[in-house]
Amino acid sequence: MKNSILIIGLLFVSAFAPIMSQDKGNAKQLQFYIQEAQVNNPNIRAYEKRYNIAQEKVNETNWLPNTEFGVGYFVSEPETRTGAQRARFSVRQMLPWFGTISARKNYTNVMAEAGYIDYIIAKRKLTLNIAQSYYKLYGIQAIQKVLEENIRLLMTYERLALTSVEIGKASAVDVLRLQIRQNELQQQKEVLREQYLGQQAAFNSLLNRDTDVPIEIVSSMMIPNIDPITADTLQLNPELMHFDKLYESITQAELMNQKESAPMLGFGLDYVPVQERPDLNFSDNGKDIVMPMVSLSIPIFNSRYDSRTKQNELRKQEIEFQKQERFNVLESAFAKAESERNEARIIYNTQTKNLQQAKNAEQILIRNYETGIIDFNDLLDIQELQLKFQMNQIQSIKEYYIQSAIINYLSN
Repeated sequence: MKNSILIIGLLFVSAFAPIMSQDKGNAKQLQFYIQEAQVNNPNIRAYEKRYNIAQEKVNETNWLPNTEFGVGYFVSEPETRTGAQRARFSVRQMLPWFGTISARKNYTNVMAEAGYIDYIIAKRKLTLNIAQSYYKLYGIQAIQKVLEENIRLLMTYERLALTSVEIGKASAVDVLRLQIRQNELQQQKEVLREQYLGQQAAFNSLLNRDTDVPIEIVSSMMIPNIDPITADTLQLNPELMHFDKLYESITQAELMNQKESAPMLGFGLDYVPVQERPDLNFSDNGKDIVMPMVSLSIPIFNSRYDSRTKQNELRKQEIEFQKQERFNVLESAFAKAESERNEARIIYNTQTKNLQQAKNAEQILIRNYETGIIDFNDLLDIQELQLKFQMNQIQSIKEYYIQSAIINYLSN
């Protein structure tokens, strides 16, 4: 059990190392929140208690059938040669067949290991949820900053337009269009603020703290030039190891069933006090009766145990099918996450090129203004394109890290 737990523990520690190593600042903040959640999250604490219960059940296995005590009183005293029998006292203890207690203990040990894997799975899922929520918060915050920059840029354009109106090189309509665009961006910013508060509440709930506690988010993130090396080791995913432990538990359950179907030995002692005969005088007069006893309990009608054997075999087959089905789901999710992460990189690179070209176009328009020619419609179109490229770039960064978190969850 210790070796299994050590392997699972190492898998958990390494689960999110690759993604966190991409950005030290991001990793430090995110790891801090993950550690806090693992201590305070109620679901994790419930799984921990469930595992503690499973461990305690191991101690429960070392039991024997109840010791039987009996007391009888002869209403009509039977007369014997040595005297009248007045009462009967008995004690009996049945003992399971050799190895039954060990089989029972092995079964509960495997079930405890399965409970520990469930505990690890819950912690990994919590880590994944926190990472995804963190990257969503980053995306909202980054877009808010971009909107603020674009609003300031539009205010600069507005001042240029007002100057142009004064010298007759632009119309008031250009000014109004710029103001309308500012209003739209301000609206998006306010909507994003509400989205941020909602996501912040969800994030804080994972950490089991007040929903309005501020969250420190890294100021900027980039997609690395090379993706971290990710080993496709789905077979070591704890979700699949859970089925391995269930299969092993059924094997142990069958061994326990075989032991329980064996005979049980019983040992006992009967004690019968005998009353002295007053009319006789001999050496055994009134001698009490002590009778040691040995019994054997044989399950002659053992169809119950045969049925359990068939059930265990069917359960093994069921678990094999469940594991294969889960593996297919994880494999599909892994391929999908890799594909979407690659898509995010492609989008990011394209948007970076487009953004640079849009800025070049903006510089050309600004230089034209210095020569006395400017088209505010073109300038506004370029600004909208820049904003679109910036937002797509942020979305691709967010999506890249979210998919990376999923890949690391699945492959470690």
